[in-house]
Amino acid sequence: MAHEHQTEAEDRIRAAMQQLLVGPVPEGLKCDVKSLCALARVPRATLYRTYPNLKAEFDSQRTAAQQAGRQPAPRLAQIERLNTEVATLRERLSRKNAELNALKQFQTTALSRLTAQRNEISMLRQQLESASHAKVRTLPPR
Repeated sequence: MAHEHQTEAEDRIRAAMQQLLVGPVPEGLKCDVKSLCALARVPRATLYRTYPNLKAEFDSQRTAAQQAGRQPAPRLAQIERLNTEVATLRERLSRKNAELNALKQFQTTALSRLTAQRNEISMLRQQLESASHAKVRTLPPR
């Protein structure tokens, strides 16, 4: 029974190693021993005490991957991710600024048209009042 439990834990550790070293690292985790233990659901003390060979294997594979350029250093990966996020936010800000400028132009055009219409209505009312001596008849309100 204890051997089965140990084999199951070892399999989880190996699967977590594979995921951290090869496949996408889950959000909020890094390629380190702490994340390895969290992903494998194994206490860190157990990894150090019971599976030092797996920890050493993980460390050597991680170092080899970083030296081969297959996996950037954690700091560089974070910097790259943040740079990508900044670029995305800048692009989004640029689009929003363009949209804001278009809306401001629309507002200016709309206000201009409203002013022109108001002036025309005022002018027509003045003409109506001045034409009261002419043959213009106003209709009663409904």
